[in-house]
Amino acid sequence: MENGYNVAVVGATGAVGTKMIEMLENTTLPLKKVTLLASKRSAGKELTFKGTKLIVEELLPESFEGIDIALFSAGGGISKQFAPEAVKRGAVVVDNTSHFRMDPNVPLVVPEVNKQALKNHQGIIANPNCSTIQMMVALEPIRKVYGLDRIIVSTYQAVSGAGINALEELKSQALAHIEGTHAEQLEANILPCGGDKKHYPIAFNALPQIDVFSDDDYTSEEWKMINETKKIMEDDAIKVVATCVRIPVLSGHSESVYIEVEKDGSSVEKIKQLVAEAPGVTLEDDPSQQIYPQALTSIGSKETFVGRIRRDIDIDKGYHMWVVSDNLLKGAAWNSVQIAETLHEMDLVRI
Repeated sequence: MENGYNVAVVGATGAVGTKMIEMLENTTLPLKKVTLLASKRSAGKELTFKGTKLIVEELLPESFEGIDIALFSAGGGISKQFAPEAVKRGAVVVDNTSHFRMDPNVPLVVPEVNKQALKNHQGIIANPNCSTIQMMVALEPIRKVYGLDRIIVSTYQAVSGAGINALEELKSQALAHIEGTHAEQLEANILPCGGDKKHYPIAFNALPQIDVFSDDDYTSEEWKMINETKKIMEDDAIKVVATCVRIPVLSGHSESVYIEVEKDGSSVEKIKQLVAEAPGVTLEDDPSQQIYPQALTSIGSKETFVGRIRRDIDIDKGYHMWVVSDNLLKGAAWNSVQIAETLHEMDLVRI
């Protein structure tokens, strides 16, 4: 398309990068050219875009000459080094890593929730944590009407969130265990966190650690959910706490979310209606028919699925719900492309 954008995907061969390419195949964003960038090790690989083979190029500062939008998903260190290089050359960066998320000069955006924050971008927009994104999509329609005083979330996060190698480790551990290898003899080199001292099997297990432990014995993943929620909702007073758990599911993050609303007049039926009418959300909530969101059925969908909405037994303004989404799509690749589409719609990209 003559007047389209030149878009670069950084980390094109990774779990999220390949999904970004998929999302770009059906985007409303007018495209002129798509450039695939990765490490020197991955350069030269062939990937397919709209039936055409594209060669992955080595990521260099000059790779961003003529690029309008750069979608980054290659690790925080790469974003730190190369995102400013992209901006310097006129590109707008949508970064899927955690590096820029809490930078006060960088908007942290979920388009269904706070797209107005894009107006303040200075060349870089941060994509929130996967678990934060789906929770924000589910809670925003409720917050708008009734306000939110408190959020308590426990996550059940898929292994794909830790990357392709973690997925392969889950599969090999599962096969080994089924074939008779004892749990303590399973080889574990990645989870719960590649950079920590010990590693444990994820097959047939649940690990209450995602990322390294940080302040007050919360993990970095838990602090991400806490701090990002406050930034996205522009509310430092909201009470948020998280427990993040990795489970042996390939893809699709699930969350048990408890909220306390501020205003009077809420009910289960009213909240269900708000959720059902909200953009980006599908209500799956009919216990009589055993209808509720599942990780397995979320795969491949851009939507966030919400169900099991019920009032707390003791707290009148308290509600519980179950929130599920494909962590590689809405939790990463789709939210990034959606940000790019929104930048285009709001005329915030320079061609």
